Amino acid sequence: MDYRETVEYLYRCVPMFQNIGAQGYKEGLSNTLALDEHLGHPHRSYRTIHVGGTNGKGSCSHTIAAILQSAGYKVGLYTSPHLVSFRERIRVNGEMVSEDYIVRFVEEHRSFFEPLQLSFFELTTAMAFKYFELQQVDIAVVEVGLGGRLDCTNIITPTLSVITNISFDHTQFLGNTLAAIAAEKAGIIKSGIPVVVGESNDETKPVFVAKVEEVNTTIIFAEENAEVLKTEHDFENATVQYSTKNFGKIQGELTGLCQEKNANTILHAIMQLRQANLNIYDDDVRRGFANVCEMTGLMGRWQLLQDNPRAVCDTGHNEGGFRYIVRQLEQQDCKRLHIVFGMVNDKDISAVLSMLPENAVYYFAKANVHRALDENDLRQRAMHYGLEGNAYPTVIKAYEAALRNAEPDDFIFVGGSSYVVADLLAHLHEPNNI
Repeated sequence: MDYRETVEYLYRCVPMFQNIGAQGYKEGLSNTLALDEHLGHPHRSYRTIHVGGTNGKGSCSHTIAAILQSAGYKVGLYTSPHLVSFRERIRVNGEMVSEDYIVRFVEEHRSFFEPLQLSFFELTTAMAFKYFELQQVDIAVVEVGLGGRLDCTNIITPTLSVITNISFDHTQFLGNTLAAIAAEKAGIIKSGIPVVVGESNDETKPVFVAKVEEVNTTIIFAEENAEVLKTEHDFENATVQYSTKNFGKIQGELTGLCQEKNANTILHAIMQLRQANLNIYDDDVRRGFANVCEMTGLMGRWQLLQDNPRAVCDTGHNEGGFRYIVRQLEQQDCKRLHIVFGMVNDKDISAVLSMLPENAVYYFAKANVHRALDENDLRQRAMHYGLEGNAYPTVIKAYEAALRNAEPDDFIFVGGSSYVVADLLAHLHEPNNI
């Protein structure tokens, strides 16, 4: 098989949560441990940083990787889901995994993993860990896929664990209370390994405290000792500047309002990594924050698509993420707001719809995944919250309609789901989108 055939084989033959939801989720680590043994425990050959939480995992993972790259380390980065190309999930110093490696990995190990009936994420995690070993990385930043305790990335023993925050998401797997979700996320906390928690509350903090007492380690609650003292946004020029306690002024490339919380979490993580004898200077931190997209390939975080009219996309997809998105939409200086919007059917759709502004023109769209909510169904639900607009069978048709209708001083937002953003970016990046 060539690369395209190999990726299509993976999509077709390995259950993929991204496409089919619960049927693509496999709980437990037995398959992961068997495959890890078969591959020779590759993750033991390099240091790791484990990043979990509900929102902000991707931004934090990419920024930490960019900072480590700036410090001269050879850095592996494993994240999900991908937006344009499968190869985005696995990177070394920002470079996507090679097509040849993916083909070879499947060819060499297919006879072993096919009888296991692995999930897509189980297989790609093993693929990433082996690639990092072969590339002889110094350290790998590993983003949790779903939850933590039973996530297949949880076989690593990291130098540092990071939990960004807890919000309602994937409740069918993780529980219906913040405390239950926190307990699953806290499963990445390990004996003797410090953990940085970005945000907590009265429900989640006791869960984290109990876990660190159980495994005898240290915990840093980033919010309780703010490293970011002041944040200045320039929405017109799409820049942000943080005034910090220990790192001076930092120019950030990621301008979403949620990034202030992420920045505070990241800076506490860097201080812990310094204590773990990683040589990271203040200039490395500043370079990483200022160049994270270029250095790591990060996309879809309040990403500017064009000007006149200004169009932005963001992968925020749940109640916690949309709290920030709605605030940022309210701060836009524009004549009229256009929102291209779609969601998947296993999210709390009502919670998000109830937050959206009524004074916008909506373009309800269906992303190209089986889990996507039908655009007409979404439109009907939205009408109950005073949200008016037309329905479109694809994200591209909805975006093109928004472009036709918008005047130069209007603002277009595209989001609601990672898969809505993925459809749009894949279209804009054609033909290199597999």
